[in-house]
Amino acid sequence: MALHGLGKVTIGVPNVDDTIAYYSDFGLEHRGGGVFATRNGGEQLAIVHAPTRRLVELTVAADDADDITAITARLTRLGVAIRHDGTSVSAVEPITGTLVHVAVRPRIVIEPAVSPTPYNGPGRIDRWGRAPFLTRTDPVRPRKLGHAVIGSTDLETTMKFFTDGLGFKVSDYMGDKAAFLRCSVEHHNVLVMAAPVNFMHHTSWQVDDIDEVGRGAHTMLDGNPERHIWGLGRHYAGANFFWYLKDPAGNFSEYYSDMDTVPEDELWSPEVLHGLQGLYAWGPPPPPSFLEPDDLAALMTGAHSARG
Repeated sequence: MALHGLGKVTIGVPNVDDTIAYYSDFGLEHRGGGVFATRNGGEQLAIVHAPTRRLVELTVAADDADDITAITARLTRLGVAIRHDGTSVSAVEPITGTLVHVAVRPRIVIEPAVSPTPYNGPGRIDRWGRAPFLTRTDPVRPRKLGHAVIGSTDLETTMKFFTDGLGFKVSDYMGDKAAFLRCSVEHHNVLVMAAPVNFMHHTSWQVDDIDEVGRGAHTMLDGNPERHIWGLGRHYAGANFFWYLKDPAGNFSEYYSDMDTVPEDELWSPEVLHGLQGLYAWGPPPPPSFLEPDDLAALMTGAHSARG
């Protein structure tokens, strides 16, 4: 695959300072000016001011200039206005208004390599003595940005932009309500969901294992229980462990680990998942505020007001 993952997200919020403080607590490295880095992916998040919370920009990573040329041609055939400089191409997704950049970027390398966590099971002893996670005292720091989820008032058009235009592949569908799209070997890098208003749902950040998912959430909730949204659980689509929290602007942020990978397209057949099947395999049921964020009505009112 010419594309190899997400490079960066830029999130617009009305309360910049509070949101910067939140993502600092979340374990991202604040490099100043609302720009954050992950442990292995470099600068992957920017927080900027916007009247309402939204995904302002999304950067997708490509291998080389030939990939940029091919994407430029596909976007042109779709009739999408572009900016092209040889090593990157930019276009506005026509429904959500998100500015998407595809840029040549090096592939993320996890260094030093992470050793598999030894877990015991019935009749299987992979470790002796106390579990090693008990000795982890450093704050949880996400390895990289995994995926972003957006709501679109025209699911088909937004999907077409990502698949026919940028070259994303479909991993699974949630009926006719959402689609999991990938631009890397991971199960999904963008999830587009049908919504009554265009909005930012969540970003997801990879950590080492289920213990880091739990440790990260435990730290975030210590003294701030209002941040909790949903978890601990395991998804069906993607199969990753998850825990969702909410930033001060209303965006959700997810710690995840152990996601399905799709190394060869011919080995993967998209499923059509119905009901809550696509959301989780086990764990507590998703709260209503996850399926329909509390501020969705306000976002809809703001969108209608902006249109005049």
